[in-house]
Parts: sequence; structure tokens; C-alpha cells
Amino acid sequence: MNDQPQEAALQRDGLSRLTAEVLAACDALACQSEVEGGISRPFLCPTTRQVHAFLSAWATRLGMTTRVDAVGNLRSRLESPVPNAPTLYLGSHLDTVPNAGKYDGVLGVVLGYALVEALADQAAELPYAIEVLGFSEEEGVRYGVSFIGSRALVGTVDDALLDLTDPEGVRVRDAIGGFGLDLAELAGAEAAPNSLGYFEIHIEQGPVLQDLGAEVGVVSAIVGQDRLSLHFTGRASHAGTTPMPLRRDALAAAARLIVGAEDLARAAPGLAATVGMIEARPGAGNVVPGEVTCSLDVRHADDAARRVALDELLALAEREASARGVEFRAEPRMTERAVPMSAPLRALLHQAAEEEGLVHPELVSGAGHDAQIMAGRMPAAMLFVRSPNGLSHHPDEQVNPQDVEAALRVGARFLVRLAESVRAGAEASA
Repeated sequence: MNDQPQEAALQRDGLSRLTAEVLAACDALACQSEVEGGISRPFLCPTTRQVHAFLSAWATRLGMTTRVDAVGNLRSRLESPVPNAPTLYLGSHLDTVPNAGKYDGVLGVVLGYALVEALADQAAELPYAIEVLGFSEEEGVRYGVSFIGSRALVGTVDDALLDLTDPEGVRVRDAIGGFGLDLAELAGAEAAPNSLGYFEIHIEQGPVLQDLGAEVGVVSAIVGQDRLSLHFTGRASHAGTTPMPLRRDALAAAARLIVGAEDLARAAPGLAATVGMIEARPGAGNVVPGEVTCSLDVRHADDAARRVALDELLALAEREASARGVEFRAEPRMTERAVPMSAPLRALLHQAAEEEGLVHPELVSGAGHDAQIMAGRMPAAMLFVRSPNGLSHHPDEQVNPQDVEAALRVGARFLVRLAESVRAGAEASA
């Protein structure tokens, strides 16, 4: 492939049309929801089938072959004419949080197909195969554990994960079987041994790019995080007749932990600590709460700092529980280390953005992404798209069309520059 057609594919003619197609696809997929008037699509829910059908039709138009793997990941593949070519994976996730926006995850999947279309005839001449991934689960909503989809590609789906249950008592393995999938084919979901890398485009979900006046940004690393369920067990009693010194108030102990988590995170740069869910039982206004379960989410780009903070918060919970005669138990749900993105792929993204005349700041992702799981198996890179008002996980989540077009431009040029790098490497080793 000579330079002229490569550059022609990166011309802006047609990119406006593709941008409109991407945004229309996000609108259409937002209609595939488990609730009326909102967007909610948990792991392997029924409307996942409609999402798969929509994207599979697009893949077919592009000459791609599509399958659904053993954990429900949608995988559309375009082979390379080069024998034994490596595979580059593009994509993001298709599940959502409750009452979600249109673009978290879905935009990255749709842009994967749009990038194949943007390269047109060149895509069939690349020295690597392209596989667009629509991960079945990233958010951790249904089972309290994230990244079931990408874990399948790196081979870390185990029996402990498969035996987790959702609030209705349905195990992960049962949800997979109920969707018509076969766990016996789980090994076939793993990424190819000669994987070239993983590239994910995602909305930033924060305000940094907006503050910098940048359409896109290159992710340098993804923070590490711990997620836990905390259990406080005291004794329910009458709110009017139980003297304050004799109460074993589980909610009071949990409340101290919640405020302590906020205080600690405000005082420690780079630390985020969140209690996003709490349930007090028996749940009556005139009863001292006897049992409380709450979540705890602790994040930091430095793993050692995160562990120190977590230990401090768990010690605080123990102290506040003991002071009230309340038992405390912490149940770990997920631990993910901080993950740097691939330096060579980051450099190519910076080069691509520079050639497109765009500013290209680096930033750390405070949110978890499938890229951090994929990075355990292959080089991984992420490109962030500006989030207007820094709003995400909300129905008012937005993107600017010009930012989506900027991501297309950078992504297409990145794929071409990566092809040049692969060819140069092949020639050097010949």
C-alpha cells in the first residue's frame, strides 16, 4: 500500500457522514433497554440480542464475520491478507449502569465499526486482522464484579466468578446458559496468541479535557481500585425506649465510616473513596437499625497509596463498630491494580493526533475500563473523547459531534501508522 491511498483514507471527506452514522447508532442502541423511558442494559439481559443484531448487520456490510463468544461478547472480525497476521482488537462494552447515558462504552464499540468503514478498501490490506469487540459486561451492576467480558479474553474467568449470584439468585453460569451460550466453549473466547494489541476509544466521563479545551486525550494509565461490601451487624431495637448508651446502632457505625471515607479522600491528593450504595434493616423510622450493608470503592493511580488508604478505612470501620457493640465484616468484591498504557501505542496516538492538528494531552483515567484487563495479555491504549460538563453515568451524558469526528480522524490515522510500524518490524526481522 503506497502513501497516497493511505493519506486519502484520512481525508475528512466522508468523516462527517460517518460521524452522523455513529451518533445515529448510539441513539438507536439507547432504545434497547430493559426499562421504559431510560437506558438500563445489564449483563446478558434480553435486549442485548437486539444490540447484537444491529451491530452484526453493520459488520456484515463491511465484510466482517461475527460471532458471540461463551460469555456473550460480540466479536466482528476482518481478516488480513497476510498469513498468520496478528490481531488488533478494537472496542468497548455494551452493558450499562442503571439510568445510563447513551455513550458510555457504546460509543467505543460503534467507533470500532466506523474505523473499519473509514479505512474502506485499506482495511482489507492491513498487515493485521481487526476484531471489533462489544464486551458483554464491564460495569459490574448485575453481579458486583466488573469486566466479565474482557476477563474471558485474558483467560481469568474462573469457577468463583461463575458461581456469583445476582439479587435474584441467578448464577453467572446460569445467566450464560440461559442466554443460549455454552461454557464449554470458554477457552475459545480467549484472545489470539499473536495479539498485536487492544485499542479503546471512550468518553472521558470527567471534566479534564473540557477544562483544557481539548477534543481528545491520550490515556497514560488507569487507576487501581478496590471494591468491597461492608457489613455492620448490631441489634434492632425500639427507637423510643432504647437509651442511647445501650444502643447497638449499625447505621451510626456505617455513617462514621462514610464520612471518614470522604474526609480521607478530600485530604489525600489523587485518592477517591466512595460509598455509593447502602441498605439499612429493618428499615423503619422508629427502629434502631440492626444491620447495614454498604459498598466501598477506593481508587488511586498509586497502588501502595490505595492500599494504605483502604487499610485506614477498614480500621476506622472496626473502631466505630466496636465502640457501639456492632460487629463488622468486610467482603472484598474486586481488586484491580493500577495499569499503565503501552508506551509505543501511546506514542503512535500522540503522533496521529499531532498529524491531525489536534492538541493531545495525557491524562490518567479515574474510571476502570476493559483496557486495564486487556493490558494483562497484550499492549493496550486508550483515547478519550471530551465529555461536555464532565457528566457520565447519567441520562444527560453528551458528546460533541466535532469531538467524535476528531476521534475518528485520530483513530484512523493511528491504524495506518500502526500498520506502517508492523510492516517495518516485519522487514527488519526478515
